[in-house]
Amino acid sequence: MRAFPLTVTALAAALLLTACDDGGGGSGDKNSSACEIGGVSLQIGSASVAPAAGDTGEVPVSITNQSTPCTLDGFASAVVNADGAEHKVAVLQGAKAQQLKLAKGDSASFTITYVRGKAADRNSLAAKTVKVGLPGSATTRTFPWSYGPIALKGAAPDAGVSAFQQVGD
Repeated sequence: MRAFPLTVTALAAALLLTACDDGGGGSGDKNSSACEIGGVSLQIGSASVAPAAGDTGEVPVSITNQSTPCTLDGFASAVVNADGAEHKVAVLQGAKAQQLKLAKGDSASFTITYVRGKAADRNSLAAKTVKVGLPGSATTRTFPWSYGPIALKGAAPDAGVSAFQQVGD
């Protein structure tokens, strides 16, 4: 009678061990179909520029899949370069990530929202570029930042990245 509970326990332990991820990035890797910058077109569109210090601006970023089907799962990354230093842009407060599957030709977008700072002010970043990355991918693409200085909130940029939104049908 004891053999049955011991067999069940051993079987359960074996199943738990086989479910563990070894971090090897094999075919079971959840990011194996992540959209890669090399397989998508990435563009910064016409921005709603903040005209004066304290105003909020929005910079849309569009992604169009040019390759095999891929998935956007999480948030894009944005890093602003100012005076040779990199400053990570946080996710917008209250933003909720959604998983989007993009077939070849499908598009999605996200927005970088920022508060404009005062020029030559110690509480502002004189941003020169923004480096954008996609979730599950280490590759980034750098774009010029021509939208004015970014206000600081503490030591971080007063800016945020929105969730991905499907574009089109």
